[in-house]
Amino acid sequence: MQRTARRTTGGLALALAATLAITACGTQSQGDDGGSTETSSETGSADLKIVPSVQIDIDGAEVPVETSGDPVDPAGDGTAECAEGTSIAMAGALTGPNAALGQNILYGAKVAVDAFNAANAGCQVTIKEFDTEGDPQKATQVAPQIVGDASIIALLGPAFSGETSATGDVFSQAGLPSLSASATNPDITKNGWKTFFRGLANDAVQGPAVAKYMVDTLGYEKVCVVQDNSDYGVGLAKEITAGLGDAADDSCSAEVKVGDKDFAAATQLISSSDADAVFYAGYYAEAAPFAQQLRDAGVDIPFVSADGTNDPQFVTQAGAASKGAILSCPCGPAPDDFAAAYEALNGQAPGVYSVEGYDLATIMLTGIASGVTDRAGMLDFVTNYDGEGLARTYKWDDTGELSSALIWIYEVQ
Repeated sequence: MQRTARRTTGGLALALAATLAITACGTQSQGDDGGSTETSSETGSADLKIVPSVQIDIDGAEVPVETSGDPVDPAGDGTAECAEGTSIAMAGALTGPNAALGQNILYGAKVAVDAFNAANAGCQVTIKEFDTEGDPQKATQVAPQIVGDASIIALLGPAFSGETSATGDVFSQAGLPSLSASATNPDITKNGWKTFFRGLANDAVQGPAVAKYMVDTLGYEKVCVVQDNSDYGVGLAKEITAGLGDAADDSCSAEVKVGDKDFAAATQLISSSDADAVFYAGYYAEAAPFAQQLRDAGVDIPFVSADGTNDPQFVTQAGAASKGAILSCPCGPAPDDFAAAYEALNGQAPGVYSVEGYDLATIMLTGIASGVTDRAGMLDFVTNYDGEGLARTYKWDDTGELSSALIWIYEVQ
């Protein structure tokens, strides 16, 4: 059976009004370890922002942006009833070098939960937070805590591909629906798990799409592909390299490690090449110093990366070296109303995956409002779900992949 979500209006506006009142009473923005999206004039990045440019398909061709959708409102009709203590969970990096990526998802989900709770006095849902630091080993320690909490009927996450691969079997065996807003390694959905749902395109879509965009639209003839050693970086680099074909310059391809801060070897390789672009497959914690070291070495070819880098923290940390960077993402840009509610509630602007965090939490809340009371009911609801979100239509095939998903190209300006 196909379940089509009911569309309502007003919840986001209600959340915005409530959170604006909270902000007026003294809400503060997050500090450095809280993933602040503010930029510093000392780094030369004060006026730089990540700006959406164009939406593309798997062939790298521009796709018109549809604006006629009617997104499902997490507030519903305000008549939801549920048991006291009903909870959903979020698991991902909330501290550590890439904390902003996990926080973006959590904060987006909080906008949805805030709107739901404000409208439904008979059902107050709690979102429980589980910090993995984006580390697969730490995620395996957190996973038993999540499945052991009977009040949790759905999970938003895990956030990163490595931790998702390490814990997916645990969640599948527990029958806990796991909706990831950000894990993009294509192999994740090949494990036979019955409870995993990916909320955006995977890298088997992103890689070819971006590669063809670089070659066919941007005209790059030789690209240095540099990857970190995470599951995400390895998988993305494989797809990008294959998509580039002859444009992938093997003479300057390089591998780095998560946690590296010295990129002298990779910088020298690229500096000595005649490549006209570099693609980095990894996260912003390494992408930022890498971009900075490339510029310091006089390498001024375009710096291209993907969703792991596509966060305001990349701009903050790389400073002026981030200017002109081209960043792809399967994630959608934040609509104005959502951005306002998000900033009022969280004290900072939305980042990468914030919209997906909101959309996937909205699906869970819509399930609860429909009468779902346990994991089995939520699994059935999500499996048969078909509804509009802020970013896209959410409908999954039997592997947990979206039926249709596109890629956005952004630029640091």
